[in-house]
Amino acid sequence: MKKIVIETNSEEETISTGFNFAKNLVQGSSIAFYGDLGSGKTEFIKGICDYFQVDEIVSSPTFTLVNKYIAMKDDFEFPIFHIDLYRIKNTRELEEIGLREILESDESIKLMEWAEKTFNYFESYDFKIQITFDDLIESKRSISISDKNSY
Repeated sequence: MKKIVIETNSEEETISTGFNFAKNLVQGSSIAFYGDLGSGKTEFIKGICDYFQVDEIVSSPTFTLVNKYIAMKDDFEFPIFHIDLYRIKNTRELEEIGLREILESDESIKLMEWAEKTFNYFESYDFKIQITFDDLIESKRSISISDKNSY
């Protein structure tokens, strides 16, 4: 995959882009998300969860820090961890939420918003996704997806 950039013009297109991207994921995958508040990280994650037939409501775990969803692929259930590090202030807090154990799981898919808040605690991602929004057109997003061989 290397690096690709996709432009979306609506929330639905961002969700659809996440759905199509999810086809690249397998159990054990970890994805780092970067972008300002309201850039569309959670909408992209909704698309990933749609692909994996998650029944739960997908929302950013800003206050709970970690949401665990039950995913389905080929009649097999496995966890998806949706992690939001926006409120994290230091590596001690990362340890307290059990981030290392979550990220080292080979059975789950890990989706981490605000990955820059790991303070280099964990840097081994399969994909990095940067989402930016257009200052002039509120619904327009630029989604840059890089695999581990291109960042």
